[in-house]
Amino acid sequence: MMQGGALQAAVDLRPMSFDDLPGVFKDDVAAFWTPFLRSCAAVVAGAPELRRAVVPGAGQRVASARALSLGYETTAARITAYLRDHFDPCLILPREGDHRAFFTAYYRPEVRASRTRTAHFREPLFARPDDLVTLEPGQENVVLRGFSSARRQSDGTLIPYLTRAEIDAGALGERARPLAYVADAIEAFMIHVQGSARLVLDDGQALDLTYAGRNGQPYTSIGKILIERGDIKLEDMTLERLKAWVRANGQEPGERGRALLHTNQSFIFFSSAPADAAAPGPIGAAGLPLTPFRSIAIDRSVWPYGLPFWIDVDAPWSSAHDTSFKRLVIGQDTGTAIVGPARADLFFGDGPQAGHLAGSVRHHGRMFVLLPKDDLR
Repeated sequence: MMQGGALQAAVDLRPMSFDDLPGVFKDDVAAFWTPFLRSCAAVVAGAPELRRAVVPGAGQRVASARALSLGYETTAARITAYLRDHFDPCLILPREGDHRAFFTAYYRPEVRASRTRTAHFREPLFARPDDLVTLEPGQENVVLRGFSSARRQSDGTLIPYLTRAEIDAGALGERARPLAYVADAIEAFMIHVQGSARLVLDDGQALDLTYAGRNGQPYTSIGKILIERGDIKLEDMTLERLKAWVRANGQEPGERGRALLHTNQSFIFFSSAPADAAAPGPIGAAGLPLTPFRSIAIDRSVWPYGLPFWIDVDAPWSSAHDTSFKRLVIGQDTGTAIVGPARADLFFGDGPQAGHLAGSVRHHGRMFVLLPKDDLR
């Protein structure tokens, strides 16, 4: 994939120079460098990923080893020289529709929760069930075509996993244990969409949830459905408006709010650990901590983790108003809705303010990939 011609066949790229990227070396390259080196160390070590992506090419491995040799305390001038010596920037061109890249944003919710089900905390967040199988290339068959996970039956055969509606109806049984309970279905749903959460428990402790698998069913954007149906206008769509609509329309079985959630058949399972205030960030699909405004989610079927990108978009990232976002970022995560080479989800950090801003991002701009020179030869 990363070997020159194959990459060109898969992705429409326009070769550029660093001089074509306005402000690239006016960015705080030191802030980029620390999370980038984490990815470099994982690439060199061949570290396991939470969600497997395209395998890095030989050139990326060489470039990663060279970055590690410079160390964390190197100078901005050396970082700049390193990037020029080892990478060629290319503008990523979408193959269809708008000729610009499309950006959304995500965050790690901080949500009140309970270890046990109560009158207030009623919606479970589940650990990975013991019959869930994440499919690898070659495991697909006619029955499982189009699915990324399967359910292993008692005789060893694989069938499509349960849908969100079936899981809500109790079909998991004892296969998966609840890790904690949150207040309602839309709160749990948004934790699924974001892929992680910090739960503030009623006993004063906190848990960090990390993605541990999904049911492999297709992902559907409920926000897009509300817009298409005319329930919420495109210009009015925010995370707060979406959650308010679901709550106003009922979340009990058979009510419109719960029925909307069931249109997204995808369902996420988690692992949990005591929250660590000193941890650098939530863990992304590459198995590494995410850094606000430096980590992005990319299409793992197109790009390997650890590649640097240059993002050029006007979006509400530092305030509620669109502001220029020109930054070096690293592909360290993925998401079911992140499809195509010119598509990225920007990680905005933790908590309500990050969620408020992230929920407003549906913006077009330019996206450049920094490709290792040796992988283009």
